[in-house]
Amino acid sequence: MAQQSIIPVILSGGSGQRLWPLSRELYPKQLINLVSDRSLLQETVSRLRGRLFTDPVVVCNDEHRFIVAEQLHEIGVDAPTIILEPRRRNTAPAAALAALVLERRNPDAIMLLAPSDHVIDDAKAFLAAVDAALPAALDGRLVTFGVTPDRPATGYGYIKKGKALAESAGCFAIGRFAEKPDAETATRYLAASDYLWNSGLFMFLAGRYLAALEELRPDMLSACRKAVAGGRDDLNFFRPDESAFEACPAQSIDYAVMEHTTAGAVVPVEMGWHDVGSWAALWEIGDKDANGNVRVGDVVADGVKNSYLRSDGPMLAAVGLEEVFIIATRDAVLAMSKKAIDRLKSIVKGLREGGRTEHASHPRVHRPWGWYETLETGAGYQVKHLMVRPGQGISLQAHKHRAEHWVVVAGQATVTRGDEIISLNENESTHLPAGTRHRLANETGEPLSVIEVQSGSYLGEDDIIRFEDQYGRE
Repeated sequence: MAQQSIIPVILSGGSGQRLWPLSRELYPKQLINLVSDRSLLQETVSRLRGRLFTDPVVVCNDEHRFIVAEQLHEIGVDAPTIILEPRRRNTAPAAALAALVLERRNPDAIMLLAPSDHVIDDAKAFLAAVDAALPAALDGRLVTFGVTPDRPATGYGYIKKGKALAESAGCFAIGRFAEKPDAETATRYLAASDYLWNSGLFMFLAGRYLAALEELRPDMLSACRKAVAGGRDDLNFFRPDESAFEACPAQSIDYAVMEHTTAGAVVPVEMGWHDVGSWAALWEIGDKDANGNVRVGDVVADGVKNSYLRSDGPMLAAVGLEEVFIIATRDAVLAMSKKAIDRLKSIVKGLREGGRTEHASHPRVHRPWGWYETLETGAGYQVKHLMVRPGQGISLQAHKHRAEHWVVVAGQATVTRGDEIISLNENESTHLPAGTRHRLANETGEPLSVIEVQSGSYLGEDDIIRFEDQYGRE
């Protein structure tokens, strides 16, 4: 009998506030190249390919759907299932949505649930742990993976390992879950040798997880069933019903299921696991110089110790500092003592409540056709750089309050301007008066780069009337 495939279910719904200003609501940490030349999402999906694995199921926010799809395409995953979570309701409902979708195809589907923002240095050790967990999952166990601790960490929850399961080598019963400890308790856990870090990785049969929810959180399961039953396909995405899912309680898998079930099991593993949740975590896993500094980008340091210095924009110079985080992007700079790291969320909250935009997006805003970046803004005008990917194009649209002037700086553009269609090459341009129906398309195999100059009484992104859109946007 052929061995059953495992379906990776990737949870990609976080906003990554603790990694601001690099992570933003519209482009969060899992979509950013933080530790390699691929995003955390791409690294996670790449670990779960080949061998026993099918194409993944990704649960993500609606705002990120096109970026997620494009990033998966970049690494050769062209047939994923992407579920658009209508509201953030934590991991238990997100996993339920995926399980219900998979149950339609195969009631015995095996889910490997993985957050999209973790780093695993030893992929072979992780895959060996998956092999060890598989028999227990097939036997109806709800399996989690416990990381063998190498220090008394206070930033992770812990799992106490129970008795070994005779029928599943390498698996243990779960003694209990423990909250994030203080330093003294964490030291005691490390010395005891039967406490593991709670990795947030799980494996189980889709139907078995739903049965556990039916027993322990029937209200949550009922809301998710209604959301999936009332959902619809939208291009390559699945949209659960928003009103039904909004009624779903928000809770993690640990609290909703794992702390209460008698079917739980844990597989201990040493795999170089890191939860990349903060600048402190990136400093811990980063390559350090002789003074204990992690430096990323165009950084110059003199007399700086034990710090994380990163610039994704201008040259960053730091002098005579210790135990700090300094992160520079094109539109924001964060300078923070390591002791004040827990106060970063209040800064992000203040930006949001103050009506600013830096908490939400970077100057470069991603769209399904490519991206645009605002270069300059003044009274009655705005200048943007547009990049349109090969084979893509903006919607057929018009603006009430602004005119636009397009200059092609690289590539070839196909422009709809009223009733005519024209071709523009490098250094050629066209003017689009307010009210003109227009579209910018790239029908070539090379990227299209365009400078857009807007002028008018109102330049907001909501001044747009769409007549046709290949991406299903209203």
